[in-house]
Amino acid sequence: MGAFAQQEGTRPRVGLTLSGGGAKGLAHIGILKAIDSAGLKIDYITGTSMGAIIGALYAVGYSGKEIEQLCQKLDWDVLLSNQIPLRSLSMEEKSQYARFALELPFSNNRIKLPTGVIEGQELNIRFQELFFNVYKATSFSKLPIPFQCMATNLETGDLVVLDSGNIVNAVKASMAIPSIFTPVTIGDKRLVDGGLVRNFPVKNVKQMGADIAIGSNVSGGLSSKDRISNPVDVIMQMAFFKEAGDFREEVPLLNTYIHMPLLKYNMGSFNNSKEIMKAGDDTASRYYPVFKKLADSIRLIDPGATGHSRSETVRKIFIDAYYVTGLKKTTIPFFVHLMNFDDHKYYTATDISKAIGRAYGSRYYKSITYSLIPRNGDTASIVFNAKENPGTFLKAGLYYSIFRGINVNLNLTGRDLFIPNSRSMVSVALGESFQLELEHLQYLGRTKSVAVVPSFHIDRLSINTYNNYKKDGSYKQTYYRSSLNIQNSGSNKIAAGAGTAIEYITLNPSIPSLLDQKGNFSSIKSYAFLNYNTLNQTFYPTKGIKLGTELALVYNQVNNIKTTQNGQPVNSSFHTDNYLRLVIDAATFTSLGTRFTLFTETQCGINFTDVPNTLHNFSIGGINGKFRNQVRFAGLQEASLNSAAVAAFQLGLRYSPANNIYIIGRANGLVKDFATKKNATSNASWLSGYSLTFAYKSPIGPLELSAMYSDQSKQLQSYVTFGIPF
Repeated sequence: MGAFAQQEGTRPRVGLTLSGGGAKGLAHIGILKAIDSAGLKIDYITGTSMGAIIGALYAVGYSGKEIEQLCQKLDWDVLLSNQIPLRSLSMEEKSQYARFALELPFSNNRIKLPTGVIEGQELNIRFQELFFNVYKATSFSKLPIPFQCMATNLETGDLVVLDSGNIVNAVKASMAIPSIFTPVTIGDKRLVDGGLVRNFPVKNVKQMGADIAIGSNVSGGLSSKDRISNPVDVIMQMAFFKEAGDFREEVPLLNTYIHMPLLKYNMGSFNNSKEIMKAGDDTASRYYPVFKKLADSIRLIDPGATGHSRSETVRKIFIDAYYVTGLKKTTIPFFVHLMNFDDHKYYTATDISKAIGRAYGSRYYKSITYSLIPRNGDTASIVFNAKENPGTFLKAGLYYSIFRGINVNLNLTGRDLFIPNSRSMVSVALGESFQLELEHLQYLGRTKSVAVVPSFHIDRLSINTYNNYKKDGSYKQTYYRSSLNIQNSGSNKIAAGAGTAIEYITLNPSIPSLLDQKGNFSSIKSYAFLNYNTLNQTFYPTKGIKLGTELALVYNQVNNIKTTQNGQPVNSSFHTDNYLRLVIDAATFTSLGTRFTLFTETQCGINFTDVPNTLHNFSIGGINGKFRNQVRFAGLQEASLNSAAVAAFQLGLRYSPANNIYIIGRANGLVKDFATKKNATSNASWLSGYSLTFAYKSPIGPLELSAMYSDQSKQLQSYVTFGIPF
């Protein structure tokens, strides 16, 4: 190297090439950390697929340690899927999301099967935030470290070298694995993963001007015949035939070739990200002396050749105009009003992400991306590109519990079917119980934060009756509710409003007991409500709060219930005085490391009246699910007791020994009849209970097997649920 430096009179330029390899590409981070520690200045970077992502982050100024910290915080399951994080959904959609295991778009009077292609909305947004500082760098040679990444022309199969334009689109194109991610359109080309033709672009870093080339390769190349065991393996082997030939030409161009020993991992091993990064650190430690020696030698020629180049910090930009492309069914005003977006204002990357999240959370759109067009100074125009969801979806799911039996849940949801800016749906559960729900949600106002919601609900099921915690009968209850709500949800965390509901109940004994009731009862209630939800996911959340409250006035009660005892008529206990009613249900979830989650639930229901009406009392028991007036209590089956005043607190700990497998312990206490002593329904005013649950989150919903015990019933009982409740 010394002879080379004397001949040229300048220091040699160092290039770095990072291969593709999916999750295995996280091992590159260890090499970057070792390069930083050695003080080696990198002059050029090339990469493909995951190597393009890691390389681009390093090229715009993130250090190896910072990239590691970023990757440790990412939820790869969400980023590399079409899942919508619960926090991104509007409050109107959170209650409906993930209620059904299967969702199929319905268009032109037929079901359209999903392509299985990932849009990667969360990945898009995250990339926009990470590369916000370099929105002006339309030529990648102007980045702190000049950068190129590789893609493949989907039409011709030719290599496409991306060295200018929008760096987010370039990186997305380089990693767009065919049949997994949607192709990326840049100019007149549709591009996919560059790994198909050049997974290890050493030639390109040499062409950029590198005198010394370092290459980190995490790809295992073509698989041996004993590792090709299924059709997917065959397809992947064939896809990389061309790349394998190119790889043999790339390696001899390197001065330092680094091969990562990652045979036990594959492209999708993101759940093993910590182990992969650790393997990268171990390999990098062996090459640190090489990097240190090279850095010291270069500094003898050029003392200023040290440290990692960083981009200029851009905290916010002034948006002078916005443009929207891709809309077919919705309008530009509707789109920007959902986002609550205005031009001629300053925005940070987070501000733009939140605005997009508001529109995306409405579920009108399956992806929303943007690009910035630099103007003068800190001014830019923004171009949003939206892909709309189909207007109608058919949904289906399966649910079983001891309480409801087995049911098939079906749903049809349409947007703007009858009136613009609306969502209409019909849901039905068919099986051993029956439920029907009709709902129309009509958005109002400029920002679409106000909605009017008329709905109709039927719930018919069999409910056991208990005497001293022992089953003594059963009756069929059919509950009808018609309601009209008006609500405001200015953010995706909170919704408040008011409404009125007409309730109608019919009772019919199916297994006679000592005390039987038959007939119907109706009432009206007007109420105010407040809901709050910051949970990070629908099933088994690890952080966040969920709160539901309702304060109601119950009036216009009409009693047509006939009561018999031992077959003889007795006076009815259903009084019809007006009264106030308060219901609170609050749950919290706190992560305790990677495997444990602490959770609590507080439930409170009070009927502020001294005259009895058991139909309005709260039904105590059950771990999951929901039916009218239920207060869940681990230790008792549904409706084991009832009371006009109930307060319950539950403390639980969830442990996840493996992905999608959980062991859940619960302990709860409950006090009843504390506010309405004249309405006491039993001698027991205090209850305590416990449960231990084994759970598996299957593709069609959670499976939970529980054992539970109550100190008052002195009974060890089982509790089973499978699927997603209606």
